[in-house]
Amino acid sequence: MPSPITHLSPEQIDAFGSELDDLRRRTVADLGERDREYLEKVVRAQRGLEFAGRALLFAGFLPPAWVGGVAALSLSKILDNMEIGHNVMHGQYDFLQDPAFHGNTFEWDNACPGEQWRHSHNYRHHTFTNIEGEDRDIGYGVLRMTDDHPWSKANLGNPVYATLLAVFFQYGVMLHDLESERIVSGDKKAEELREVGLSIAKKLGSQTLKDYVLFPALTGPQAPLTFLGNATANLARNLWSFTIIFCGHFPEGVATFTKEEAADESRGGWYLRQLLGSANIEGGPLFHLMSGNLSHQIEHHLFPDIPAHRYPEMAVEVREICERYGLPYNSGGLAKQFGSVVAKICRFALPPKTTTDDTTPTSLPAGWVVEPKTVASKSKASAAA
Repeated sequence: MPSPITHLSPEQIDAFGSELDDLRRRTVADLGERDREYLEKVVRAQRGLEFAGRALLFAGFLPPAWVGGVAALSLSKILDNMEIGHNVMHGQYDFLQDPAFHGNTFEWDNACPGEQWRHSHNYRHHTFTNIEGEDRDIGYGVLRMTDDHPWSKANLGNPVYATLLAVFFQYGVMLHDLESERIVSGDKKAEELREVGLSIAKKLGSQTLKDYVLFPALTGPQAPLTFLGNATANLARNLWSFTIIFCGHFPEGVATFTKEEAADESRGGWYLRQLLGSANIEGGPLFHLMSGNLSHQIEHHLFPDIPAHRYPEMAVEVREICERYGLPYNSGGLAKQFGSVVAKICRFALPPKTTTDDTTPTSLPAGWVVEPKTVASKSKASAAA
């Protein structure tokens, strides 16, 4: 891949990749009982919260019980989707050889079937991260998020589409693998959707039955309040997931790439693309837990199959490596990153400004090209690894 960071030579990019490979090897070698205990602790917390939430909703006629039930159920769903489901389905805990937590078979509490998530997210997004025309997570097929997407009047609805996607996020994720925009454009035939559609219908049916029929029915006269409580918990999970995911992918300074820029990239070039195409959110241990440690989106894109609870400690070394190579490390508080995302959604709703300067690449935000400096790799051994 041609380097968007003009001061790095191909040899330096390879050395950068070797240092990250070394960090990965050392972390993998250290995986073991500590990670098993962490996962089991989180699973116990998630199940306890779900049980408490369901139990409190049985007493939903008492306002404090209903509020407590919704809060506990919301936290349970967030943990299930973010720290457990997303990370387990990445194969982060396959080394445990526990069938209950194997990445290829795990199913989560979400309308999107796990098998489709593994294709649209694990394969498409993490393989072609931020490559225009390949990574469908850039705008999710409904939002204009870069100058490389031609503007049309429909893009004026960007803020509305984003709001609806946030509210119904689990259903947006569910429909992602249908590639409905390709059907509208004629690039994909409707009959190609049969297998995917049947999988979606089955999972959607089971989720709807559980949250909106079975559990409300179990509470008898409180069924309407339980229905509302489940809907509110799902809404809270959707809004939180949307916020964390968008803050990790779309703040100002996150780069996108053309197919040509990503062609024939080296291992170091792949790492470089992951770094430039991601952003972190700063916060404390509880915040990182509830984000599924996707608040460390940079480390997640660099090491998607490493247990995510390891990212905070890995981030210290990743940041230090980036500093030595003169590479940007996009990190900021939640308010800063989300405000940046909202500003970008609104900006790309409008027609692009005309300019006579055609020397700035549209795929890379201003500021990525930094001043040349001497780069010293951590050690001769890591540079040659």
